[in-house]
Amino acid sequence: MIYLEHDQLEISCPEVHEKARCSISFQRTLRIPDDGRDYPLPPGLGCFPLRHLDDYAERLPDEWVRRGGVIMPMFQAEAMWLNFGGYSAYPFALKIATGKVCAITGEHWINHLNTDPQDYLVLPEQPWLDGYCVEKGVIRQFVAMPLGKGYTVEEQLTGSAQHGGLQITAYPMKAERYEAMRTRVYGEMDMAPMAMQSPQEEGMGLAPGGKMRQEIYEDDYGLDAWDQRHPVRCFVTIANSSQWMAITGERPPIEPPTAQHYTEAGLPWYDYYDADHEPVSGSEILKSVKSVAQTSKEKGETALPDNESINGTRVVTLRDTRKRKVREYSDSESQDT
Repeated sequence: MIYLEHDQLEISCPEVHEKARCSISFQRTLRIPDDGRDYPLPPGLGCFPLRHLDDYAERLPDEWVRRGGVIMPMFQAEAMWLNFGGYSAYPFALKIATGKVCAITGEHWINHLNTDPQDYLVLPEQPWLDGYCVEKGVIRQFVAMPLGKGYTVEEQLTGSAQHGGLQITAYPMKAERYEAMRTRVYGEMDMAPMAMQSPQEEGMGLAPGGKMRQEIYEDDYGLDAWDQRHPVRCFVTIANSSQWMAITGERPPIEPPTAQHYTEAGLPWYDYYDADHEPVSGSEILKSVKSVAQTSKEKGETALPDNESINGTRVVTLRDTRKRKVREYSDSESQDT
């Protein structure tokens, strides 16, 4: 089952194991420059709000209602990353797609796990995902762009703007495998007000932005470890700011600071390495996809404001993955620094 709590997706599979739980939040963040350089990890600036799509069914296009799930707001050219956590360290295999295109391999969506190439993440080893896996140890940041303009990965690889949003499927570890592992390694320890207008059907999709240093780890457990009989699925629809206000009556969060303003304030960027796990190779399919800046240049448009390169970043190497979850930022910090 999947439920919404404090703007997080809480996933639970009690039919598999009482401890089979994990959570996913969608973090607001800086959009890194799309300039061909590799940047460190930007901070988390708090969760995007999430709402049950069914609560607003009468205001939504039929296609949105049919696929269900949750809805969240993003401004055009805004960036995001996915944070993984939970009250237990129960392992999950997690598939992430945008517009029904796998964010790890660039392949079309399939309803099972695949290891050749690996098309899923492994939790809790993978603490977060910031974008599309384009090279070994390098991703291109998730950046929101309107469907139908040719920017999204979905449109570039399928020629269609049919789905948009994100698609998530979680597969818990088999109970017997978990119990054997826990007994062997841990003994019996516990692991730790606006005018309402009907929105247009066109929503938002995700496109590849700037390049960032981030590893996607190989599955050390093996394909047989995962219980594929009890998947948990969720469709995350992305609405632009006008659609969000028309649907929910709420204002979206204010736009985050630019990467330049954040860096000038002396605030940290991050690096994280896990020497115990080998990263997967990047996807040749996703490597060939054009970034927002590249597509924008070809179209003669200005799709990415404030895309200047950043120099002199202060980088903090993380030892505890929780420290990246939320880095609060306010305009007063830049004025006082």
